[in-house]
Amino acid sequence: MTSGDWDGVRLHVVTGKGGTGKTTVAAALAMALATDGKRVLLVEVEGRQGISGVFDVPRLGDDEVQVATGPGGGQVVGLAVDPKAALLEYLQMFYKLGMAGGMLERFGVIDFATTVAPGLRDVLLIGKVYEAVRRRPSRRGTRSDKLYDAVVLDAPPTGRVGQFLGVNHAMSGLAKMGPVKNQADSITAMLQSSQTVVHLVTLLEEMPVQETVEAAAELRGLSLPLGAVIVNQEVTPPVGERTLELLAADDFDTEPLATDLTSLGLRVGPRMVRGLTQTGVDLTQRLALQDRERAALAELDLPTYHLPLVPGGMDGGGLLELTATLTKQLTEGAGV
Repeated sequence: MTSGDWDGVRLHVVTGKGGTGKTTVAAALAMALATDGKRVLLVEVEGRQGISGVFDVPRLGDDEVQVATGPGGGQVVGLAVDPKAALLEYLQMFYKLGMAGGMLERFGVIDFATTVAPGLRDVLLIGKVYEAVRRRPSRRGTRSDKLYDAVVLDAPPTGRVGQFLGVNHAMSGLAKMGPVKNQADSITAMLQSSQTVVHLVTLLEEMPVQETVEAAAELRGLSLPLGAVIVNQEVTPPVGERTLELLAADDFDTEPLATDLTSLGLRVGPRMVRGLTQTGVDLTQRLALQDRERAALAELDLPTYHLPLVPGGMDGGGLLELTATLTKQLTEGAGV
């Protein structure tokens, strides 16, 4: 998949098993899309303030605020959707409740509605995303272009993403007609259209890959268009193939290693040699695991992008590294 394959895509939904770094990947994707002056909205719906943490900015609220500048002067704007605020906005939009909506919140009705009816909660949350995707400038004389060139949604994890995106199924027992049902139908139509793709973030480990495979099957069953598999924190071997072969052998001889270390002026003892050898063995096992899981992902027949493990944890520099890596792969069509 090249960036050209995303022409016409307005919404990029990013999901993955918890712990795979999906929020960081969503942020890197938003940065990669914000090229050449483009404006990208990055939205979260889980109340974790993950976007503010990744970009090291103040907590996000109902207002859309710029959180980063993309390559070539683009803008990344952040938004954290709150279900209560979304419901109040919805009530004002469709029922013109105005101050009465504030009274409902004061008496706990809003909390009750968004907690007891999870289907309604999801419609409200993704409804804000739907509005951002379809939004047009309101000033007279402006062109009919959307306000944002793309919207990236940091969605719930794979275990819940099908329920979250399957809003029509969630609403079937709550509303048979009316504005809520109409909005759910419109959201579903957008999600199933060519305007949307769902990206799956994973690690090359057994559980994340298994959840990725299961999520892909569930999303296909809901007729939701899949985008790419994004492999995060991929380990690349720091040594050559010959060294890996020697480490993987049952009869690995540590004497040459000890001799080489001694020649460098190091104080070499059995503990150091055993520790270094075990580190090498662990590396070969990790790489073998990655190969097995990579083969399982290949069966999904989806474009695959690879992001490296950033040593020392994620910070601003690490995010820029992931953005550059992803941008390069998108440009060169490396998602194969």
